[in-house]
Amino acid sequence: MAATETARTLALAAAEAAADKKAHDIVLIDVSDQLFITDVFMLASAPNERQVQAIVDAVEEQLREKHDTKPLRREGQRAGRWVLLDYADVVVHVQHSEEREFYALDRLWKDCPTVPFESEPSVGEPAEVEA
Repeated sequence: MAATETARTLALAAAEAAADKKAHDIVLIDVSDQLFITDVFMLASAPNERQVQAIVDAVEEQLREKHDTKPLRREGQRAGRWVLLDYADVVVHVQHSEEREFYALDRLWKDCPTVPFESEPSVGEPAEVEA
């Protein structure tokens, strides 16, 4: 069973908001076949606590304003090194780069399919060109 269309839409909106705040290594993992409590994990990284918080704020704002939804739970906000936002169908993980490498959620869920996502380059940022 694949992730619901609602979960995919929310996950893509969260990923776009994260990309707008310069998150890196954004991955959307369809965990719907492995877990019954959620459909998609969104993973994103940032090099410092301030940027982690900025990404979290942007994701919350985007999902609240454009999709009229708020997280059911929020964890890790105080430390700012790994913040989890639980939207039921989607769980957003924004991690400091060191935590991302140490906990390696990407490896843990490597057998699950991913949801395709490519961020658009910001204004003034050159697009990647394949040779």
